Amino acid sequence: MILYTLRRLAAVIGVLTAVAAVTFTIFYVLPSDPAAAACGKACSAERLAAIRTHMGLDQPLWRQFWDFVSGIFTGRTVGSGQYALQCHFPCLGYSYENSEAVWDLLTDRLPVSASLAVGAAALWLALGLGAGTVAALRKDTVTDRVLMVGAVGAASMPVYFTAMMLIYGVVRVAGLLPYPQYVPFGDDPGRWASNLLLPWLALAVLYAAMYARQSRSSMIETMAEPYIRTARAKGLPRRTVVVKHGLRAGMTPILTLFGMDLGGLLAGAVITESIFGLPGVGRLFYGALSTGDQPVILGVTLLAAAFIVVANLAVDLLYAVVDPRVRLR
Repeated sequence: MILYTLRRLAAVIGVLTAVAAVTFTIFYVLPSDPAAAACGKACSAERLAAIRTHMGLDQPLWRQFWDFVSGIFTGRTVGSGQYALQCHFPCLGYSYENSEAVWDLLTDRLPVSASLAVGAAALWLALGLGAGTVAALRKDTVTDRVLMVGAVGAASMPVYFTAMMLIYGVVRVAGLLPYPQYVPFGDDPGRWASNLLLPWLALAVLYAAMYARQSRSSMIETMAEPYIRTARAKGLPRRTVVVKHGLRAGMTPILTLFGMDLGGLLAGAVITESIFGLPGVGRLFYGALSTGDQPVILGVTLLAAAFIVVANLAVDLLYAVVDPRVRLR
């Protein structure tokens, strides 16, 4: 297990390095020039050259990439002369728009995105697994058909549509909740939850529908396994057969999906954060795309890749806990 974990960690480093290299290459071939954007319209050639030197854009691509990667682990000096800035570990560079450290921008926004992702994940996992399991245990009944038709309908609704309907119905018409405004958990846990409930629901509706369909298929297949029939023949209670033997084994494919979905959302849900006005990583990424802020875009991309590969590593390690059959392979 230790060797397996070390190999996977090495693969994580390789994946992140490849993501950084590809992103760097894409920005290098783009026609946009961040130095020209920072300099403004009335910019002399000398001023433009000075800004390019300050940003390090006058260096070859391999040197820029090496400075970036090495700076993540050791820190680096950004710029030169009187405008030089010391970027401490872990250095992801400075924003072209406001000269703030990218790492500071990410850490400021990450609690918002993490609160949104974790809360929504708990909802969609409970709703999706619950609906899928009930549908599987009542296969080909009215309950099964109603749940699956509902899941198909929910899966067909985009997040922005669900979010707007929730805002209109719950906030404007019924007045049951205030318009979402992020409140840190440490300041007021009650307001934190009430302000995030609608964004949680907007995400959970879509994901729960997909998880319900997947968990239904997985549970139907699992409940037909020989060891399930053996457990029933031994006279074990139905609850024990379903939960301990069926649900645990049937969760294996769900864990894979959950790791990827949660890892991606931790790096920001662009549409949901934008509609509800949440100052998360997703909105930061959208703003950086709009202005061509390359260091911020690269930082968010690496953050998203890191969350996804780490989440998949955690899922692989959890397989043996959820499904004992994996330990025998």
